[in-house]
Amino acid sequence: MKVSVDQLKLVSSTIRCLCADMIEKANSGHPGAPLGMADLASVLWLEHLNVDPKDPTWAGRDRLVFSGGHASSLIYALFHLSGMSKLTMDELKTFRQWGSRCAGHPERTLLPGVEVTTGPLGQGIAMGIGLALAAKKAAIANKTWVFCGDGDMEEGISHEACSWAGAMKLDDLILVYDSNHITIEGDTKLAMADDAKKRFESYGWKVLTVNGHDYEEIDRVYRRATHVKGQPVLIIAETHIGFGAPTKHDTADSHGAPLGAEEVKGLKVALGFNPEESFVVPQRVYDIFKSRTQLVHGRALRWKKLGWKKVIGDMATLEALVAALPQFPADKPVATRAACGTVMNALAPLVPGLIGGSADLGPSNKTTLKGLGDIGPGDYSGRNIHFGIRELGMSAIINGMTAFDDTIRGFGATFFVFSDYCRPAIRLAALMEIPSIYVFSHDSYCVGEDGPTHEPIEQLAALRVMPNVMTWRPADAQETGFAWVEMLKHTTGPSCILTTRQNLPILENVTAANVAQGGYVIYTAGAQDASTILFLASGSEVSLAIAAAKRLAEEGHGVRVVSFPCVERFENGTLPAYRDEVLPAAMTKRVIVEAGSAFGLDRYRVDGRVTKSVTIDHFGASAPYKVLDKEFGFTVDNVYAKAKELI
Repeated sequence: MKVSVDQLKLVSSTIRCLCADMIEKANSGHPGAPLGMADLASVLWLEHLNVDPKDPTWAGRDRLVFSGGHASSLIYALFHLSGMSKLTMDELKTFRQWGSRCAGHPERTLLPGVEVTTGPLGQGIAMGIGLALAAKKAAIANKTWVFCGDGDMEEGISHEACSWAGAMKLDDLILVYDSNHITIEGDTKLAMADDAKKRFESYGWKVLTVNGHDYEEIDRVYRRATHVKGQPVLIIAETHIGFGAPTKHDTADSHGAPLGAEEVKGLKVALGFNPEESFVVPQRVYDIFKSRTQLVHGRALRWKKLGWKKVIGDMATLEALVAALPQFPADKPVATRAACGTVMNALAPLVPGLIGGSADLGPSNKTTLKGLGDIGPGDYSGRNIHFGIRELGMSAIINGMTAFDDTIRGFGATFFVFSDYCRPAIRLAALMEIPSIYVFSHDSYCVGEDGPTHEPIEQLAALRVMPNVMTWRPADAQETGFAWVEMLKHTTGPSCILTTRQNLPILENVTAANVAQGGYVIYTAGAQDASTILFLASGSEVSLAIAAAKRLAEEGHGVRVVSFPCVERFENGTLPAYRDEVLPAAMTKRVIVEAGSAFGLDRYRVDGRVTKSVTIDHFGASAPYKVLDKEFGFTVDNVYAKAKELI
């Protein structure tokens, strides 16, 4: 199918008017980028992009990511015109309103066809790289297209992710850079002097340039880009922000606010549309998109008839995963980071889509999948990824991989204190409801000699307050194994697992069923009533709490210790009756023990008179961890003393 320049001009003009109308009706939005990128988008959709609006989840489709999610009105216009997700004109009129599928920034969970949720600039670039890598792993010969702008390029994550993609020679990845030289505050010269061409060539990318408003030139550069092998492609498209707006084109005024009624009328006059009409689409435009849809739908049907099968197999059953877990000797303490590595290697053969790596910390995180090969430049056959020291890029790339299809579980690993670098991507994974996995070792001040820069304090509480994130902090090697099974079976959001540097004893009463509850009674002795001392702990502090409880039990006091491998599972995945059984309301004498901010388990405090805490609300220090245990009060003697204050 060849679309004429006149047809493309009509399509682009229609899109510009639709976008302006959506934003004007909502009295909110970003018209500049959609108006400036309409020509680039029209040529791509109608001449090059292999997506089937009749089947938005067709496995062989190209992936299209709008990294600049503020240009969402452009996406919705394309979806409506093509029939993608059956997006109606009435829905366009609800842009940015309550209950609308046309959200302010595109959301994967609202509209099939939106590959990833974007908005925080730069994240879409990195997720696009993850999608392109996943296509290689799945042996699907598609293209990954990413639209981005000056803001995406300024964000640090673009440097990390694009540097990595170039090093990997990741081809079939095409980044279309809407270079309009305008951001919210004005001309990019205010804060940006990069030479994008030189920058990306230094990364190992093929760099092409184009006039972003010349249809024939755009078509030629797209065709050229699709034939490049052995390296990703950057297309620098010189465009005019707010293209067609009489007075606001090429100005920051068109970036993030409605054009205004008079400016919209002027735009429509310039484009040959009736300035008094809104939300108008000529039938000819619908027909052009219909022809393209029929063409690609035919391709999709032929592709499916070829009998394509998943290269990446499905994950084993829950029962098989549990059966494959390694056994840990009861008399041999082990760090949960070491146990984590052992578990991952035991489960990896049963989870062929478990693919990922570390931010240059594999030997410390213990996340290397042994014998399963490395992903390297031009070779994507392995399952271990070396991300380099790039937590920002890593955490978003694994989101792109996981978003590709339901067989891939991307994972990334680093020290827990550096989870702060990963938070934007974890948050997007939670929004997208995709099961990315983040492995964070060195989970407390017990990092020791490295000192406070490497000792997490507030990070545990910070993860727990993020919606739709499962945060697992296992108390021993057994809880670590069962936590991995729970993470792998969880499909509606990301999971984080936090592991220790120091050895921990193997505990009694740890079972798959108990860990699956997120919180459970791991030890009791004596009376279980209002006089009972109730200890609440997670991770490495569970064994500490048990030791203190046993000392009290020897004195005849009733005690109970509750292990919380995952507070979110306990709160949201169990029934109230179970939670009341684990934490009886009558047991008001409570001791919270956790090597992090008191904000963590503080939700279970009764009040200051009957709840004592052994937590840490200040930064750590540089010293051997056993010295820090004593100085910070994480000893059996101190936990016991705190509990005695309640008797």
